[in-house]
Amino acid sequence: TAYVTLEPCSHHGRTPPCADALVAAGVAHVKIGMRDPNPCVDGGGIARLRAAGVSVESEILANDARALNPGFAKRMEQGLPWVRVKLAASLDGRTAMASGESVWITGDAARRDVQFWRARASCILSGSGTVLHDDPALNVRLSAQELGIDGQVRQPVRVVLDSRSRVPSSARVMQGDGDILLYTTAEKTNINNGSCEVVNLAYNSGDDAVDLPDLLRDLAKRGMNEVHLEAGATLCGALLSQALVDEIVLYTAPHLMGDSAKPLFHLPHLHSMRDRLSLTIQDLRRVGNDIRLVLRPQYP
Repeated sequence: TAYVTLEPCSHHGRTPPCADALVAAGVAHVKIGMRDPNPCVDGGGIARLRAAGVSVESEILANDARALNPGFAKRMEQGLPWVRVKLAASLDGRTAMASGESVWITGDAARRDVQFWRARASCILSGSGTVLHDDPALNVRLSAQELGIDGQVRQPVRVVLDSRSRVPSSARVMQGDGDILLYTTAEKTNINNGSCEVVNLAYNSGDDAVDLPDLLRDLAKRGMNEVHLEAGATLCGALLSQALVDEIVLYTAPHLMGDSAKPLFHLPHLHSMRDRLSLTIQDLRRVGNDIRLVLRPQYP
């Protein structure tokens, strides 16, 4: 008996059909967590197995199987990637002092934990404001052994939103090996890095901001299942306001930074208690001296 989380494929993609491999191996029974939402499969693998005389039981743990790979399911069904926002804040919900100083809010254990979230993502997304202020590399800094994987570490694609073409080629995110995408509405950019692809997206209302749904649809077309966002209150708030955030990973440190410090989200449209956005707690645990919350927005 073979146990699989996802229906074996029946078409030639990056690899030969998995259903054919199971038939060739003489497997008599296959138990499947969930059907493959990919239109190229969607029951075709099950039909191929049954046609070969293999006993198939499907949808036995569909919700659990989906939870293992939410980005793939969402991309196949909605044409959008799963968007996960990573945030680090003080106990009073502040991400940086009014001056912009933010090193370091959380401890070593929390910052190390972030690397595991980065490693599972298809891409790491940030905005030009964060890139200019913090100059992040947006890469995975743990070794394969530290991550507990075989082979080499796969670096996620680095993605920068730079509507007004402010990010220079000298930025750390533009250095090193690996693919880089820069989304802008500007006709010209400051980038001369050969490994960076500049993607021009127009905004429907005519201003100079990148259309966020269009951005995510383009990432999905490029095969991005999970987008890991590390950005400031403006971009995080804009995505949340448009119901484009699927999950929030919030590290809360036992500090107080005061009401003049910078907030987690810029959400100017919330005026009354009935406007508030509710979140469900998926997980809560201590990471070093900090608390990690995994939350999912409940959009009206």
